[in-house]
Amino acid sequence: MRGGRWIVRDVSWSVPAGTLAAILGPNGSGKSTLARIIAAHLWPTSGQSEILGAQFGTANLPELRHRIRLVQPAGPYDVDPSLTAREVVLTGFFASIALYDRPSEPMKQEAGRVMALLGLSAVTDSPYELLSSGEKMRSLIARAMVTRPRLLILDEPTAGLDLLAREQVLATIGRLHGPTVILITHHVEELPPTTSGVLLMRDGKSAASGTMVDVLTAPNLSRAYGVDVEVRRANGRYYPQVHPSAWEGLLGDSGADNRNTP
Repeated sequence: MRGGRWIVRDVSWSVPAGTLAAILGPNGSGKSTLARIIAAHLWPTSGQSEILGAQFGTANLPELRHRIRLVQPAGPYDVDPSLTAREVVLTGFFASIALYDRPSEPMKQEAGRVMALLGLSAVTDSPYELLSSGEKMRSLIARAMVTRPRLLILDEPTAGLDLLAREQVLATIGRLHGPTVILITHHVEELPPTTSGVLLMRDGKSAASGTMVDVLTAPNLSRAYGVDVEVRRANGRYYPQVHPSAWEGLLGDSGADNRNTP
């Protein structure tokens, strides 16, 4: 609760360890707030939360946060843009936004391994500020992965990316083996085929939860997004569509009024 208003409530969801799960919903549905609770940065005003076997109220949250990484493309703090891509990744070992300490040789080797895994070898020595938006996002994911977290939360990692960059980030997510990964998005088509479970949110509440087959249905998505949605499935991915005939209804009566004005 914030300012007397519920931001997230009546959400019951569990994610098996080592799987890829997703929190899906329109803007303002409570996805990012729930992400901060899962990342142990926010304490819920009621209910119970258990992350990585540690229950809020009995767990040492600062210690728990060391096992969790939250990646946001538009977070409150950004890394030093003058660093190279490799130096940005190395800051992950020190939980800093600049490289104040000298990384060890094993740290450098691990950073190189993760960057190669995520397709970043070609930009290792490039200044971070000159990277494309997609390369920056993948660098931030690599930064989170070098410490081998048990839980990785990706909060709208493809925001603002073009088609190629988006697919490169999704391919990156497909290579993340080891941690439990929670992907937060409002775009249904961004869910990888390997997504094991989906929590669909609307107005701070759970609208549906379960497998992609169970959740990503036309009735569920239509209710969550407030518009009639058709859903097509291809190659394990889901693609929603709003028929153009519904567009005028989305704008109220203003369009008709304008057409009738001399």
